[in-house]
Amino acid sequence: MDINELKAIIEGILFVSGDEGVTVKQLCDILDLPEESVIHLLDELTYDYEHPVRGIRLLKSKDFYHLTTKPEHSLYFEKMLESPQSTRLSQAALEILAIIAYKQPITRVEIEEIRGVSSQRPLQTLVARSLIEEVGRKDTVGRPILFGTTKDFLTFFGLTSLDELPPLQEDFQPEQIQADADLYYERFQDIE
Repeated sequence: MDINELKAIIEGILFVSGDEGVTVKQLCDILDLPEESVIHLLDELTYDYEHPVRGIRLLKSKDFYHLTTKPEHSLYFEKMLESPQSTRLSQAALEILAIIAYKQPITRVEIEEIRGVSSQRPLQTLVARSLIEEVGRKDTVGRPILFGTTKDFLTFFGLTSLDELPPLQEDFQPEQIQADADLYYERFQDIE
């Protein structure tokens, strides 16, 4: 594998790792490369991102590497946050919202156990849209964040309390679940 392909793979790994970042050791294990090779590739990526035509940079915080935006572009990011954003929620975000509504308080790991896939980005979207919030910490190892729905969630769905949520069926039929999920998705894919 040539150096540019290795750099592209590392870039993809950094992107997928999101806020958590990735360590040199993790990259060594994933790529099956010695530490000095991985460090050299990270140094090359850092150099590549220093050019003014690039909008991101590689940041090392403690032992973790992250992709982040360049501080000199912060004015544009602030404008983006101030402008009206797309109001569409993904299927994953809607699934997570339903799980939290019925199982709250619940941790990210518990949500991921139910869904079977990573849920970090949709959770961030739901928090940013004020549909869910941190409601405490679970009294267990690592004290993970517990999530619950917000008043905005209740308002959006026209509820005065969570007691008004429709009851869950006890005898699930796979075909009915898919049909209900599709109907739910079509109805609430655009949040005003």
